[in-house]
Amino acid sequence: MTAYLVALRAIVLREAFRFLNQRSRFFASLVRPLVWLVVFAAGFRAALGLSIIPPYQTYITYEVYIVPGLCGMIQLFNAMQSSLSLVYDREMGSMRLLLTSPLPRGWLLFSKLLAGTAVSILQVYVFLAIAALFGIDMPLLGYIYVLPALVASGLMLGALGLVISSTIKQLENFAGVMNFVIFPMFFMSSALYPLWKMAESSPLLKDICALNPFTHAVELIRFALYQQFNGFAALWVIGSFTVFMAGALIGYDPARGLLRRR
Repeated sequence: MTAYLVALRAIVLREAFRFLNQRSRFFASLVRPLVWLVVFAAGFRAALGLSIIPPYQTYITYEVYIVPGLCGMIQLFNAMQSSLSLVYDREMGSMRLLLTSPLPRGWLLFSKLLAGTAVSILQVYVFLAIAALFGIDMPLLGYIYVLPALVASGLMLGALGLVISSTIKQLENFAGVMNFVIFPMFFMSSALYPLWKMAESSPLLKDICALNPFTHAVELIRFALYQQFNGFAALWVIGSFTVFMAGALIGYDPARGLLRRR
């Protein structure tokens, strides 16, 4: 057990130091959702006619509605950036050394996921604090209730990033693949507009959004911020994490990698 904790501590500290040394990454992770919150929200609200939205027996402004989606955006981009670092580590050889340690491969990958999730949660709480300065605040207890939801969604999105990184052979190809995943997942979800509004435009698009795991991650965060538990969204997030984690374990199987090289 001591060896497991030592490995977890080492991986988390390595990710934390890497994050601290990349301050531009921290500011970029905040600028992106703040631009959406302050600038684009006004345009989307006017275009969609969504001055107020009644999702939970109450009426909220459009800016408040999209805050959970922007929290998910932060975690999604952080998951992709963490997977980018895995591709870089694999090219440099450090990933190979990590996976050849005597500890189970699943624990090593899970430790990497926990490290990336911890970084994304820090970014989300800083974003929520800045949003509160703009007058967009949530129920006080919601900031506590949302923590388990952020852990679950961060692990699920991080596992997706692991699957993607296991399929990338060269670092140069990652940017295109990342954009191909991030933007469809974000825009075809309930992050910016409710599903009932999507159904008015296209029932097929609404069904696609309902099948998107990111939609359920956003809904899990949204309900948690209002001190509610969305069991259906939680099952989707946990199920998606299980599938993605299984795919990551297969993708980072050294034996499979050896067969591929042959």
